[in-house]
Amino acid sequence: MLRGRWRTAGAALARVILVWMVSTLTMLVLAAALPDFRLQPDPGAAGGDSVTRIALTAAWGAGAFGLLSALVWPVLVRALLLVPALAPGLLFLQFDGVGYEALRRAAGAGLMPTVAGWLEDTHRVTAWRTDWSSQTGASQLGILHGSTFDVPAFRWYEKDTGEIVVCNRPSSAAALQRRAVARTGDLGLLTVDGASRGNLFSGGADQLALVLSVSARRGCGNHSRAGYVAYFRDPANAVRTALSFVAEVGREIGQSVRAKARGDRPRVSRGGLYPAIRAFATVVERDVVVAAVIGDMLAGRAAVYADLVAYDEVAHHSGPRGRDTDQVLARLDRSLALIARVAEHAPRTYRIVILSDHGQSPGETFLGRYGLTLKDLVRAGCGLPVPRRAGRTPSGAEARSAVRAALHRPVEETDEEVRPARGSEPVVLASGNLGLISFPDIPGRATRERIERDHPALLTTLAEHPGVGFLLMDGLVLGPGGATARLSAPGEAEELLAPFGPGAAVAVRRTDSFPHVADVMVNSAYHPDSGAVHAFEEQIGSHGGLGGEQGHPFLMWPTVLSEPEAELVGAESVHALLRRWLRESRDGPQVPVEDHRPEGGQSGTLPSASVAGPDENR
Repeated sequence: MLRGRWRTAGAALARVILVWMVSTLTMLVLAAALPDFRLQPDPGAAGGDSVTRIALTAAWGAGAFGLLSALVWPVLVRALLLVPALAPGLLFLQFDGVGYEALRRAAGAGLMPTVAGWLEDTHRVTAWRTDWSSQTGASQLGILHGSTFDVPAFRWYEKDTGEIVVCNRPSSAAALQRRAVARTGDLGLLTVDGASRGNLFSGGADQLALVLSVSARRGCGNHSRAGYVAYFRDPANAVRTALSFVAEVGREIGQSVRAKARGDRPRVSRGGLYPAIRAFATVVERDVVVAAVIGDMLAGRAAVYADLVAYDEVAHHSGPRGRDTDQVLARLDRSLALIARVAEHAPRTYRIVILSDHGQSPGETFLGRYGLTLKDLVRAGCGLPVPRRAGRTPSGAEARSAVRAALHRPVEETDEEVRPARGSEPVVLASGNLGLISFPDIPGRATRERIERDHPALLTTLAEHPGVGFLLMDGLVLGPGGATARLSAPGEAEELLAPFGPGAAVAVRRTDSFPHVADVMVNSAYHPDSGAVHAFEEQIGSHGGLGGEQGHPFLMWPTVLSEPEAELVGAESVHALLRRWLRESRDGPQVPVEDHRPEGGQSGTLPSASVAGPDENR
């Protein structure tokens, strides 16, 4: 027995020494890699800043952190339990890109047991409908700041400045946030004791980490990287995340090789830096954001909004359905379970709301299906030079023939370029399966007449292409076969856009009113039988336009909160509902809804334990 105790003690000592050594090495690496992480020996000690002195400092630091984790942390947690309870707080967790149907499938298949358990007991879920621009920039701006006005896509060209706005560019995110604040007159959802973690926008929170809209700031006002510094100061965090990062890179490489060997279709390139990018999104960002959320709850903050981007990143390259994304959903559920366990020890009660900003629609890319990009097709339709491979495709050849016919030139099988009579080269941008075409030399919004005068074959080339669903220009919608609908005429747009789902015409009509809408907006074809679209980017899981699951994210809330009063259409309506829930939380606990069913009826859980469909959210 004594020998067994010595063996156990020896093993424990060996583990302590090993962890100490790894932690010391990690601190040295962090000191070399991060400019804000420094190991400063005693300046008065002999040896100054020698390698030996720095190494000893790292060892002392690692030991101190280890003792703090082992001794102080348990005491702190128990002390927090003695603090008087505050009014309930709200935690909003955004599962980026997880559509309503994807969540239902995952919960039903046992991939997300925490979500499934909550839906059976404490929570209710419904779908909501995005605007035409079904992407994080528009949706999160609307959710956090109450306005999606003048956000026509993920990226667009603004004629008045001559610049391209991109939602995930720091300067663009900052400008979009300023515009939203100026329009609403309100700083955002999180202005009262709030924290914003891993988001594009701040929501008006004081506590910020990994927030893009403030990352371009210089000096002490920039807190965007604070989350990384705080997280990686703990050597245990650094070691665990580094090992998980390497494992995720290996997992992606293995999955990519197997998909290629099986001949999976559709498929896009997953080489280059993508394995590292995926690992950063699914491991590093997840770990840092979850740690920040845990810190916010233990600090008792009133409102926290955090974005977990893992699923969206993987779905773009692996597709929204399959083993790759199933694994990501399972890990998201485990993160949710961890957060829920920590919430039990927070100084205030937390109501956890889970939501998404958009869904994902599957489908082969436009390039993969038709052999040329949207930009190639536009240039061919304008009679401009295109790459030789694009010119030889059926689409490219038809576009060149249309240009010749429009210019009354004979159709010849030649490589000579055919140029239009007038006009400049267009700016062509893509946001998932939504394309935007702008003509910089045309002041203001180009009319159909002006476009057809400068580029007589372009609109016909686009509208008749099998990969294009419809076009929007200056109050007019063009569809296949010469179909035309005026947005001002009652019922015309509704009929033409009916295949794209309820509310499509309303979304298109609203976008048409934006000051920075493109001269021509192009939505890809949509196949209702398979739910597939054709992304104009290299993504086999995409979002950004109309068609399929991309436009139907979810909202899942505790039953103690009030229910939506109507169907949730647009991110601005979600913002209004979240604001109502914040007011309810500040007013104190809600009175439970009594069961008024007659005697003899079942008296189990409330109806909110069920999974509501898009039309079942009352």
